[in-house]
Amino acid sequence: MQTISIVTKQDLLDFKDELLKEILALLNGTKIRKEEWLKSSEVQNLLKISAGTLQNYRINGTLPFKKIGGTLYYKYHNIEKLLSGDNQ
Repeated sequence: MQTISIVTKQDLLDFKDELLKEILALLNGTKIRKEEWLKSSEVQNLLKISAGTLQNYRINGTLPFKKIGGTLYYKYHNIEKLLSGDNQ
């Protein structure tokens, strides 16, 4: 048995609004999962720092990282600690 659903214009407008909100939240970085690993460029954008500053954070141990292949990854949790000043 086949079920038929009717989609109204208002349903489509509501869907559009929800979709736009989701996209804006992703673009603004408000939906980063706390266990997510970020690449260097993402960390630079998030912290608004240069590549050199990020390199200094790696060298002096301020921001722990993992290197997989040729790519450096940083845990979001450690970035939060850095931002809160709790990086001891």
